[in-house]
Formats: sequence, C-alpha cells, structure tokens
Amino acid sequence: MERFRGREGQTETDRAWTRRVTDVRNWFTFTATERWRDDDTEYETYADSGGKSGGQKEKLAYTILAASLAYQFRLDAENTGTFRFVVIDEAFGRGSDDSTRFALALFQRLGLQLLIVTPLQKIHVIEPYVSAVGFVDNPTDSFSRLQTLTIDEYHRRRQAHTGADPEA
Repeated sequence: MERFRGREGQTETDRAWTRRVTDVRNWFTFTATERWRDDDTEYETYADSGGKSGGQKEKLAYTILAASLAYQFRLDAENTGTFRFVVIDEAFGRGSDDSTRFALALFQRLGLQLLIVTPLQKIHVIEPYVSAVGFVDNPTDSFSRLQTLTIDEYHRRRQAHTGADPEA
C-alpha cells in the first residue's frame, strides 16, 4: 500500500509502478493468430499488438473486444434471442475510418445492439450501422438537450440544411 501512496524519495518511481499495475491492459500477454478459412493456414500472428501499424492494432483490439463480448454473452448458434446491448463511449474518436468500419461490421455480425457515443466527425462512418442518432448539446451551460432522429430523418435534415446527397 505504501507504493500506491508514494514512498518518500521514490514518489515518481512509485507513481509509474502504480500506473503499470492498475492498468488492466498490462495484466495479460496474448497472442492471436489470423487463419484462412479455406485451409486453416496462418495468415498473420499478433503478439501483444507489438510491431503492427496503428490500423492493425485497432483491428486487433476490436477483435479481442468482440471475442470477449461473444464469450460474455455466450454468443453461439444455440443462444439466439438474448439481450446483446453494448455501450461504446468515444471508442472511434481517434481511430481510422477503416478500423471503425471493421469494428462496426464485426459487432453487427455478432448481433450486438450498440449505443455509440462519438463526436460528429465520425458520424459519416457510423451512419450505415445505426438506425437512429441522438444529438446532445448544451448551448447555455445550464442544461443539456437531447434530440433523437431516425437515420432517415437525419439524412433528410442534413440534405435540407446542406444540400448534400443523403447517400454520400
């Protein structure tokens, strides 16, 4: 417990140690292998996401997340009709559009119902995967407002406001 508090003369060392031991991402090492379906030969191996590009690391992280959700929800052919609700808070804000599409397609194949909280900069990527959007703002700093629209209504309003093609 003393290391968590920071021992005299070792405060910075203890602070770094505390960050390392309290971050669950450091608790496990893993290896994942991607295989071709046709013949089960190895396509790619990932070890703790080392040496991979940012996009590959994102896709690996989303695959691990999806696998953990599948395990947690016991997603299999015999377990249909279960509640599969997942909240994703700003998960796609910094990632690439390609990785975001990869994750959303993966979650869709698992039959997950998603509540995605994301900045407007990613709405164009998320649109094909959602049936409704909710806009939250706080124009006066005294209270927040929520406006919910179906994705079709969102497209109509965007087109009326910008003249942009709703399918673009």
